[in-house]
Amino acid sequence: VVIISLTISAILVFFIVPLTILFVIYLTNILLLIYQRNSEVKADPLSEVWDSARKTIASFWDLYARIWHGYELHGVENLPEGPGILVYYHGAIPVDYLYFLSRLFLWKKRLCLSVADHFVFRLPGLKLLLEVTGVMPGTREECLIALKNGHLVSISPGGVREALFSDESYQLMWGNRKGFAQVALDAKVPIIPMYTQNVREGYRMFKERRFFRQLYESTRLPFTPPYGGLPVKFRTYIGEPIPYDPNITTEELAEKVCNGNLLFSFQTKTAVQALISKHQTIPGSIWKALLERFDKRRK
Repeated sequence: VVIISLTISAILVFFIVPLTILFVIYLTNILLLIYQRNSEVKADPLSEVWDSARKTIASFWDLYARIWHGYELHGVENLPEGPGILVYYHGAIPVDYLYFLSRLFLWKKRLCLSVADHFVFRLPGLKLLLEVTGVMPGTREECLIALKNGHLVSISPGGVREALFSDESYQLMWGNRKGFAQVALDAKVPIIPMYTQNVREGYRMFKERRFFRQLYESTRLPFTPPYGGLPVKFRTYIGEPIPYDPNITTEELAEKVCNGNLLFSFQTKTAVQALISKHQTIPGSIWKALLERFDKRRK
């Protein structure tokens, strides 16, 4: 009984916050279905008819962000008035990205459409929530239509692979993904880099990854469970836009963005390392990330 109790307690400590986040996400979808049925809303989920529901969702996540992670968002002025592609680092759980979406909507009443991995659309019971919050599979055609309609579109080139197998060293795992760069060139829009400080200290993956890496590469399904949920300090930084240049190639643009991820005004690897050193402890330190909750100075 003691062993079982200790085991259950350990599981709760490691997984209670990620499971709570998952529960709230599903609960939100249920509430949206109730709202849709009671109000007889049949409009396009991206239309303004759903703005009141979006505001309620955003307000909840923004309150959670403030309380649990002391969340800060810096660099909103770097977002273009028109369309653009946001490129960001993918944490083990992208809850920081939910915080960003929520605050952006509350501050600017602006919806940023999100490119998600295909496995997300296989999850049962989330269809309406994904539609209302602007989550899409992210084919080239869909992205171009969204940009043509004036939306911001966000993508993490590392995606699920980066979420599962990057670590407190904050290594980018983009591989040869350059599709976002081609879309930016075709749509003639800027790319804006974005990064959240301490996102790996909040939520992590287990160290033993060889088996899970092989499993993921063969199935493209994330079997590795994230753990954590400590109330570390989160600060999201939006960097200066990389403008559309008709003379740049897809490869050059992808490399420029890769070197400029987490980047404000610098565009070299040396500058990125200086920026990371300034904003992020490498390797990440949970204790320092927790202590930053008490540091009121903007970093």
